[in-house]
Amino acid sequence: MNLSRTACVLPLLLMATLFPSMTAHAQADATGDAKARRDAAIAGLMQRYDGQVPGASLLVLKDGQPVVERGFGLANLEDHVPASPETNYRLASISKQFTAASILLLAEDGKLKLDDPVKRWLPSLPAAADAITIRHLLSHTSGLIDYEEVMPADLTGQLHDIDVLHILEGQDRTYFAPGSSYRYSNSGYALLALIVGKASGQDFASFLRQRIFLPLGMADTVALEEGVSTVVNRAYGYSETGGHWERTDQSPTSAVLGDGGIYSSIRDLARWDAALYDERLLKKASLDLAFSHATPTPEPDVPYYGFGWRINGDSVWHSGESIGFRNAIVRYPKEKLTVVLLSNRNDPEPYRTAVAIADLFRQR
Repeated sequence: MNLSRTACVLPLLLMATLFPSMTAHAQADATGDAKARRDAAIAGLMQRYDGQVPGASLLVLKDGQPVVERGFGLANLEDHVPASPETNYRLASISKQFTAASILLLAEDGKLKLDDPVKRWLPSLPAAADAITIRHLLSHTSGLIDYEEVMPADLTGQLHDIDVLHILEGQDRTYFAPGSSYRYSNSGYALLALIVGKASGQDFASFLRQRIFLPLGMADTVALEEGVSTVVNRAYGYSETGGHWERTDQSPTSAVLGDGGIYSSIRDLARWDAALYDERLLKKASLDLAFSHATPTPEPDVPYYGFGWRINGDSVWHSGESIGFRNAIVRYPKEKLTVVLLSNRNDPEPYRTAVAIADLFRQR
C-alpha cells in the first residue's frame, strides 16, 4: 500500500463525509439567526401593544400557513383578559369586503345585477339617487351624502342600516354626479347591506352567517346585533385620555352593519384569506371584480379602489377604524403573503406597522 497516497485520501474522504453536515448546520444557524432577527423586529414594532394595555392580535400568513399568530396586551382591561389568536375585534371598515362579497354572491345567484339602479331595491331614496347603481356603491362613486355628517342632533341610542336609509331619504342631493368621481362612502355600504336583505329575502347578518362565515368555518365571526347575537372572546375598545385608558367600545354608529359591524379574529380571517385564492366561495370572475381597479382615488396609499378593497401596486388592503378599534389587513397575492393586525385601541394607526411586518417576509 502506498501510505503517502492513503494519507492524502483519508482527509478528503473525511471532509466529504462531514461537509454536508457542516453545510446543513451552517444553513440552520443562518435560518435561526434570520428568524431571531425577524422576531426581534416584530417585537419592536408591536411594543406599544404589549403589556397591561389594550392590545392587538397579529397574523402573518405565508403560502397559506401561519408563520406568526399571537396576541399582545389585553382584550379586556377590567378583567385582565389577554389578547389571543381567538380574540374577536370589531373589524370596522374591514367589514366592507364582506358586504361586497355578499353582493357578488347574489349577482352570481342571478338575484341582482351590479348595474341595477339602487332605487330598484330602495325606491324611497330621493330623485338625486336616480342614477346611482349598485356598482357605484361598491366603488365609492355614488356621491351619496355621508350619513354621519347629517345625523339628527337629538339622536339617542344607536343608528342601524335602515336608519341610514331614512336619513338619506331626506337628502335630495349628492356630492357629485354618480360615477363622475370618488368619495369614500359609509352611506353606500349601509345601503348595500339593505340591498342584500331585499335580494336574498333574509336579513344581512343571517346572510353573512349562512353564505360566508359558516361555509368557510368562520364559526365565531358575527355581524353583531345587540340583543340578537353575541361575540365570544370579545375585545372591548379603549381610547387613551389624560394618560389613562378609557373604555370607548360603542358609538352612535357602531350598530350599522354594512359599513363596519362585523367582529372577527385573526384565526377566522386566515380562513377568509384562504378563500380569496380559489373558488370555494366566489367564482374567479367575481374575485377579479373585487380586486379590479374600479376607480382611481386621490387618497395616499390608495391609487385605486376595487369592491371593498384598496389597491396599491402589488398589494390589496383595507383598514378599519371605529371608536376604540384600529385594524388593517394587507395582502400580497402574488407572494401568497398576508398580514392582519387587529387592535382594540384608538392609536396607533396599524397599516404602516402591518406593511413593515410584511416587509420582513417579502421576497426582494
